Amino acid sequence: MSQVPAATRAMRVLRFLAGQPDPVPLDRIMRACELPRSTTYHLLNAMIDEGFVVHVADEHRYGLGLAAFELGSGYARQEPLQRLARRPLAALVDRTGHSAHLAVLHGREVLYVVEERAPGRPPLVTDVGVRLPAHLTASGRAILADLSAPQVRALYSQPSDFVDRHGVGPRTLSGLRRVLSDTRQRGHATEHGEVTPGLASVAAAVLDHNQHPVAAVAVTYPDPEDPPGLSEAVGATAAALTRRIGGRPATGPPT
Repeated sequence: MSQVPAATRAMRVLRFLAGQPDPVPLDRIMRACELPRSTTYHLLNAMIDEGFVVHVADEHRYGLGLAAFELGSGYARQEPLQRLARRPLAALVDRTGHSAHLAVLHGREVLYVVEERAPGRPPLVTDVGVRLPAHLTASGRAILADLSAPQVRALYSQPSDFVDRHGVGPRTLSGLRRVLSDTRQRGHATEHGEVTPGLASVAAAVLDHNQHPVAAVAVTYPDPEDPPGLSEAVGATAAALTRRIGGRPATGPPT
């Protein structure tokens, strides 16, 4: 084991953590990665310092940190995902008559990487390259709802993390948790005027092979319209894109 490079050991730990649905204790990481206790402990501390691992102290468990998620999102932001998403998004626009977009999480913001505008619809603030507060957008909420509680807590650890645009939306971690719980129960995310007054959005997450949210598909429409079948169409598009990148669509709202 001493001949195994430290980088290889660290990648082994990260790969194991990426495959777990929840943070896990130190002993389980040791056994799965075949590492001595002291080595595992020092590796985890180094990765905590760099943001790749988060330590849930009250549970004595370790999970993936924000830096690991951003690394995964970096792949999602590259041209392959954008190229794969354009045709499904165009079909979604044709089906619904409303503008659609694809966004990825970057820290506490969502970055819009693809937009397909419906004919005759006005331009949206969600243009390609625009960043918006994740906790206020349907796209961000769809992604955040599929992160673990420690990951969300690491992102929103203080009141100043909750950026305000129009005086609406969650202002505390407990408030955000309620929004994300509702999102999981519905199976899709929504927002009504929290980004742009008079406009609403519905979104669903795109998942990788570990069911990790790498992006979100969203459609924006005039509020208070309630277009029939919109959430189903968005969900079907997100599921199709999930399969196109080798992921496995969620089977339904988590319990």
